Formats: sequence, C-alpha cells, structure tokens
Amino acid sequence: MRNQQLTVLFLGGARRVSLAELLKRSGQRIGYNIKIVSYDLSEEIPISLVGKVVKGLRWNDPGVVDDIIRVVKEYDVDVILPFVNGAIEIASICRDKLKNVFVPVSDFEMTSALFDKAEAAKAFKELGLPIPRTYSVLSAQIPAIAKPRKGGSSRGIHIFRNMEDLMHLQDLKNYLVQEYLENCKEYTVDSYIDRNGNILVTVPRERIEIMGGESTRTRTCHNEILEKLSREVIEKLKLRGPVNLQFLHDLDADRYLLMEVNPRLGGGVICSIYAGAPITDYIIGEALGVELKPCDDWASGTLMARYFKEAIFYEQE
Repeated sequence: MRNQQLTVLFLGGARRVSLAELLKRSGQRIGYNIKIVSYDLSEEIPISLVGKVVKGLRWNDPGVVDDIIRVVKEYDVDVILPFVNGAIEIASICRDKLKNVFVPVSDFEMTSALFDKAEAAKAFKELGLPIPRTYSVLSAQIPAIAKPRKGGSSRGIHIFRNMEDLMHLQDLKNYLVQEYLENCKEYTVDSYIDRNGNILVTVPRERIEIMGGESTRTRTCHNEILEKLSREVIEKLKLRGPVNLQFLHDLDADRYLLMEVNPRLGGGVICSIYAGAPITDYIIGEALGVELKPCDDWASGTLMARYFKEAIFYEQE
C-alpha cells in the first residue's frame, strides 16, 4: 500500500530543517508522505535540503497573497505554516481565501495587533495581563529597554542606563519603551490550540542561551504558574494553532511578566517536541480531521543544545 501524500507550505521556512524532518516523521507514523515546499526570497537556504524552495515575493509586496495562492494551486498544498512575523498576517489572509487548505493561525486582526509591540502591550494591559512597566519617553525610569515596535530576532533593541541617551534615540515613536529587569530569567511557553479553541499542550522552557533572538540552549520545566498564566493569555486573546509566549521571571520581586506573544512555531519548539509535546502530530492530525488528545505528560528537564551545520550550494553551469 502506497503512502498518501500531504503537502505543507512553509512561509519563510529558511532554516527550519529539523521541524520539517519532525513533520515528516509525524506523517510516516500514520502512513502519510509529507512533502515540504518553502516560500522564500532565495533558493540557496538550508530548507532546500529537505524540500522544494519556491522563490517568492517580500511579505509587504502587494502581490504576495496572490502569488502564494498560485503556489498553493501549483503544488497542491494542504497545509500552510508561517515561520516569521511578516508571514503571519499573510497566512491569516490566505486562510480566509483558501477554504480547503489548513492554516492554523489566529484571526487577521489579532495577528496584526501582536505584530506591533506597542499595540500588543496596550492590548495585554487592557486584558489585565501582567507586563513590564511601559513608559512614554517623558515618564521613563532608568534602566529602560527600547524595542522596535515591529520586527523580531532581537534586532534593534537598546538598553539605556541614563535619560540623555534615551532621549537621543532616533524615531522614539517607533519603539516600545519598558522597564529593564537586571535580575531575571527568560522563558518561552510552546502551545498548541485546535480550531475549536481547545488548549492541547503548554510547555514552558527556560531560555538559557540565546543567539539572534532564538534559543540555542533551552530546557523544559514544569511550572504551574507559567502554565496557568499561558492558558489565561491564550483564552483572553482567542489564539489558535501553534503559539509561543515569552515571559520574564523578575527574580527580585518574584513575578512573571508577559513580554511577547508569537502566533507561530518558535525556533526552540524542537525542544518541546522531543520532550513529548506532539505539536507536529497535532498539525498533521488536525489537517486530516483526526481527533486530537491533550498532552500533559511531556518530560520536564529536557535540554536542547544547538550547533551549526552547513548547507553547501554550487554555482550552476
């Protein structure tokens, strides 16, 4: 009996080789061959080692949605997964236009708000969620951290220890300014919520080592406070699909604070999956209409340490 095929389109898949391999394994366990297609700006990227790369348009290009729809039809795509912030809103638009394609993302209005850090912080505060003190420039207290309102991977972040330097930051209106905590730990919680709003798994992990905004060393940990708080965030924001939430634990005041909500798969989700959270199984299963069961028996203390591996490309004659 031949395996059936399911085609998954990554939006901005670039380096997500491990995740692609885990999706393939999830498919194999139920007799499906998972074909990976990735929509990116370049064909010379690591994801080409495990799938087909389609050279596409930038996320802010007016024609990008129509171009992705073209790719969906050409490659008979069954599932769309965004992997970078700019692709999340695009994916939510595609979900509304492509009724026969499974796109596990939240609604467009929510993804748009979360993509702007200042708007997100405002929404979190209005919902009564705990966040770091957020300042206007005139009310800022030192030390403070300024993050670009849009963007990711920790690019453009500035830490200020005197007001003069903060006042000289160009385009202050394009930054979110918050209190900077000197003594804290960072956590990510990997979650999956089905299309009916059922929270199937929440896995906290400590971000031990970070490079370019992504965990290179991280460890899962059972934490009742974080798991409960994550469920509160998810329910209040009505999130769907794979989500990663980022928190700070202020060690001096012993308080947990919500930093960001990324309604997509995070790079460090690999650690949670190896700990037993069946997130890739959920994606494939939900796309096929399989009944999904919640998971709470994942392994605490699972450590992931990353290393570099090369993908080599030769110039074509």
